[in-house]
Amino acid sequence: MIGRIRGILVEKTPGQALVECAGLGYEIDIPYTTFFHLPESGQEVTLHTHFAVREDAQSLYGFAAKLDRDLFRLLIKVNGVGPKLAVGILSGLDAQQFIRCVEAKDANSLVKLPGVGKKTAERLLIEMADRIGQLEGQFVPMSPGATVAGGHGSDQVATGPDPREEAEAALIALGYKPQEAAKAISKVAEEGATSETLIRLALRNMIPAG
Repeated sequence: MIGRIRGILVEKTPGQALVECAGLGYEIDIPYTTFFHLPESGQEVTLHTHFAVREDAQSLYGFAAKLDRDLFRLLIKVNGVGPKLAVGILSGLDAQQFIRCVEAKDANSLVKLPGVGKKTAERLLIEMADRIGQLEGQFVPMSPGATVAGGHGSDQVATGPDPREEAEAALIALGYKPQEAAKAISKVAEEGATSETLIRLALRNMIPAG
């Protein structure tokens, strides 16, 4: 199993990173909470990974913190939660926030996540309550604005494509309806903000920390 990758970040988009290591380029699916911490393209990055093999596909998932990766592995053991939904959960809540939800039995925050209905939220609270103890003693996830392996933060002035359009597209890809995405981004839009900043602020407003 591929448990960690360190290499050069070639490209990054909300939801995926391309990392070159020993001449090979690895396409790695990532939650947005990891995307926010990536360095600029061309810099070195380290991601904790999970390699999933199915009959029809092989997928590599990457996380900025080992805690997030280990929580992902616990999530996909929950009945009805596959890798895609687990990535979606960790896109809206980082590991520490999710653990707080479980400890507080906060189903309301969980049902705000795309793809998580009331029954799934209740199942997560019940099944994860006995499993989060396996995560004790690990490092707390990095605070927003930190970066992975030498990055310089994500709140820089944006260039190129319209950050608002990119941010809306990212939220839609996560599972939010176009109207919800547009409304969420318009509430946090500010001059010079990057798409990463807009996504982070929008998610923070849509899914308040417990």
